[in-house]
Amino acid sequence: MSLIEQKSQIPLTQGGQRIDKVAAALFTDFSRVELTGWIQQGALTVDGAIVKPKYKVLGGEWLHLRASQSDDEMWEQAEDIPLDVIYEDEDLLLINKPVGLVVHPGAGNRSGTLVNGLLNYRPELSTLPRAGVVHRLDKDTSGIMVVAASQLALRALVDGIQQRQVQRSYVALCEGVMIAGQDVDQPIGRDPKHRTRQAVRDDGKPALSHIRVRERYRAHSMVDVRLATGRTHQIRVHMQSIGFPLVGDSQYGWRRVVPRGADATMVATIRDFSRQALHAAKLQFQHPRGAKLMSYSAPMPQDILQLAQMLADDAG
Repeated sequence: MSLIEQKSQIPLTQGGQRIDKVAAALFTDFSRVELTGWIQQGALTVDGAIVKPKYKVLGGEWLHLRASQSDDEMWEQAEDIPLDVIYEDEDLLLINKPVGLVVHPGAGNRSGTLVNGLLNYRPELSTLPRAGVVHRLDKDTSGIMVVAASQLALRALVDGIQQRQVQRSYVALCEGVMIAGQDVDQPIGRDPKHRTRQAVRDDGKPALSHIRVRERYRAHSMVDVRLATGRTHQIRVHMQSIGFPLVGDSQYGWRRVVPRGADATMVATIRDFSRQALHAAKLQFQHPRGAKLMSYSAPMPQDILQLAQMLADDAG
């Protein structure tokens, strides 16, 4: 067994929310189910008091977690996994995540993840929840991620994401010719029929995506998407919901559309595209230690570049 001990102060903006929900937002290293169990056991207290999971906080209180976790639930194995580090200092790492790399260990992925590589690259990250990972990219989404390397940065980045002060911009190739950009403000929750998918649903969590057209082709578009929120599969779900699923995204409505009269090479390239054509292109935020504006980009991967060039040549 391993002892877990962490403290966190509840932001005033979260006043009026249930303690189990607040705890899940602050202690991101653990699932809401785990945290609810610890609240019920008295292992997670509010200003030293034992409360029920439905207890509503005022804001400003201190949460104190002191619990035990079996070793088979821990994942702190360092592995020598090559990392493309765009920038680093004592507080931050900016990583260009390749396609196919899972961000953190889980069922079926106990090793070979970004977290395992981070623990090898900077062993001191083992003292931070999720080795400093404050946001995720899907396995088959490429691009830039920020990782906290200090407690100061962890708090600042988590707060910044919650307050929408971290700008995350993506590039995607989608099916269909978009006439104009749009803002999609549709709540997202788990698909009741397919537990591994998300869906637009009235009782979901608020989700807002700002979509703008970058290029138009004969049967496709390249778009820029800026996230105002960070729901699971948000861009993929929102693009499907407006009738423009991402190329390669068979989980969310990809139809394998090809331009009329396309040659065999183009048909094969489009229909064999092996992942969702989505790339996290840019991050912008204030450095946690001062007012320096951090603005970094990850170069477009070759598979998206090659397909975009083929579509552009076809459009003439």
